[in-house]
Amino acid sequence: MERKMTSKELAAKIGITTVNLSKLKTGKAKGVRFETLGKLCAVLDCQPGDLLEYVPDKPTK
Repeated sequence: MERKMTSKELAAKIGITTVNLSKLKTGKAKGVRFETLGKLCAVLDCQPGDLLEYVPDKPTK
């Protein structure tokens, strides 16, 4: 999804650090607040499903 915006600009618009934005982009974040997700969707003009992917836990033996 290309929006012609730097990570620094996006982070500033949604009120998080560039480090936290990087964690979200790379899938290394442990979670995301609904407020942050809402701000991302508002700025990027998208729906949460455009940004999130369900990945089931690995089965335990």
